Amino acid sequence: MLSPANNIVSAAWLNQQLCDGSLSESIVVLDASAFMPDVPRDPQQEFIDVRIPTARFFDFNHQIAAQNTDLPHMLPSAELFTQEVAKLGVNNNSHVVIYDSQGMFSAPRGWWMFKAMGYDNVSVLDGGLPTWLAAGYTTQTGIPLSNVVGDFSANYRPSWVIDADALCQRLDDMGVQIIDARPTARFLATVKEPRVGLRSGHMPNAKSLPFGELLTDGHFLPVEQLQQKFDALSSADQQLIFSCGSGVTACILALAAQLAGRDNVTVYDGSWTEWGANEKYPVVK
Repeated sequence: MLSPANNIVSAAWLNQQLCDGSLSESIVVLDASAFMPDVPRDPQQEFIDVRIPTARFFDFNHQIAAQNTDLPHMLPSAELFTQEVAKLGVNNNSHVVIYDSQGMFSAPRGWWMFKAMGYDNVSVLDGGLPTWLAAGYTTQTGIPLSNVVGDFSANYRPSWVIDADALCQRLDDMGVQIIDARPTARFLATVKEPRVGLRSGHMPNAKSLPFGELLTDGHFLPVEQLQQKFDALSSADQQLIFSCGSGVTACILALAAQLAGRDNVTVYDGSWTEWGANEKYPVVK
């Protein structure tokens, strides 16, 4: 089992594993690229155009998402997750390495989904595909050949996830710190939300930590700096609950918190897409 330090792996490390035939069999590489709704890019087409060797596409927007909700890319049931992840060739003893095409944007969402499904042997590729390409490592193109189905089995961990009603009950809980990954202007309601129909502002007692403040050129800041960021907003014994626009960049904060040594992390999956649309949940500006 991986230590917390192995939540991140380097491109050099992954390249070495894939080049070593005896090691590569245990590595499953997943491309979890996704874009904001207003970005005119197709992650699946880009995956076909260029990808890390042996990679499979981890589609958390459609394929590996709850099917009975209007909210985007909500965490699916353990049964659906098991079914779809096994189709990607993941076994219960696989080391899953997840990357995205922006460096560090949507891959942490895939990482968090595996964690929420009870699987710890999962890492995010530091710097993602841009770092891989910059290093000149081998790539593949075209539609991948069908993959052997793995024996992966999910074991849902409710502590990694919280819904709106449960979160609403904990807004004044001193043992909790809610941290919002959206840009500061959205948190402070000085700009409108990009999704139509959502109120502007933030949850009572939430604090702002825009996800971009934890990154530089697609890489996380050094651990000491990450620790300083979280220490400035919370105490070491608090449960950290992360929110964002739709549950993607909140996972960047969750991964950063783990790298900083914070173990008690939770993601509000519905995030502002759900909270900002429902008048029963309080909003402050």
